[in-house]
Amino acid sequence: MIFLKSHLMCDFYFFMKKQTLNYIKKKPIIIDSKTSLLILLHGYGSNKEDLFSFASELPDNLLVISAEAPIDMGYGGYAWYNIHFNNAQSKFSDPKEVREAMENIANFIDEIQDKYHILPEKTFLLGFSQGTILSYAVALNYPKKVQKVIALSGYINVDLLPHQMSDNSHSKLDFFISHGSVDQVIPVEWAKKAPQILNNYNINNCYSEYPVGHGVSPQNFFAFKKWIEERM
Repeated sequence: MIFLKSHLMCDFYFFMKKQTLNYIKKKPIIIDSKTSLLILLHGYGSNKEDLFSFASELPDNLLVISAEAPIDMGYGGYAWYNIHFNNAQSKFSDPKEVREAMENIANFIDEIQDKYHILPEKTFLLGFSQGTILSYAVALNYPKKVQKVIALSGYINVDLLPHQMSDNSHSKLDFFISHGSVDQVIPVEWAKKAPQILNNYNINNCYSEYPVGHGVSPQNFFAFKKWIEERM
């Protein structure tokens, strides 16, 4: 009976320590000090397979991790936090739930970095739509966890900005920002505010638009692929 109790406690501890999020990965043949990490955060209603389609076209020495949001919407779709569509013009989310999603992703980054022994300065975070909103939030609130962010078709939620952004840790942040000029889901005007906010804090960023809707054009992909390669 004593052995059984100890065994159950070990199982419980393992359960508590397992990774925060489900994910799929593409690993280099060798992971060493030169390996960079790219974590992908999909959009609302999508899943871990979506952005992972980029993986095969990215550099071979890049460890690609595509995370899946925890909220099951059914039919193969997942969300980082719920969005309540009250009418055609309004989208509402619970601030506490959004912050919990941000913390969940921040913890997941720690877990992946620890598991594969990747340093924050070798870590990239790529988000799309809802994944981008949270990528901005994680990088700005935890600039020592991840410093290089690819922000696709999203915007900065000012409610998630940290109270203090004057310390030197934010000086290492670097953002690639892109948006569809005819995006019917997230207006391009929302995306354009991001460079303005980042420039106010002297945070490095580049912004570009592509003649598409709520998606990623081939030209957009090759642009951020080059951006990643230049920083590996």
